[in-house]
Amino acid sequence: MATRNTKIGRHIGLNLRRARRAAGLSQEDLGFRAGLHRTAVSQLERGERVPRADSVIRLAGVLGIPPGELLAGVVWEPIAFTVGRYGMARCAEAETGGTNGGEADA
Repeated sequence: MATRNTKIGRHIGLNLRRARRAAGLSQEDLGFRAGLHRTAVSQLERGERVPRADSVIRLAGVLGIPPGELLAGVVWEPIAFTVGRYGMARCAEAETGGTNGGEADA
């Protein structure tokens, strides 16, 4: 089962790849201009990494788009907790993958 960060990373990666291709840049060109290695751009596009805030800002700047476009469609919901006799615990729904991590269905 994919983690929430993985799902978020994949969504950001699709937005990044779409914007990079629309700008007519290679991964190497984008990485060089944004101060990232080509392999880092590749990992971001495949959703293997979730970018830091400063990376989102730099990538968006190179692509000439608002940073929010790279985050478009990404929604995160906090994990539901219950308070029981022994303290807080995750709800069973969150444990079994009953939620989609806030990600909109494609």
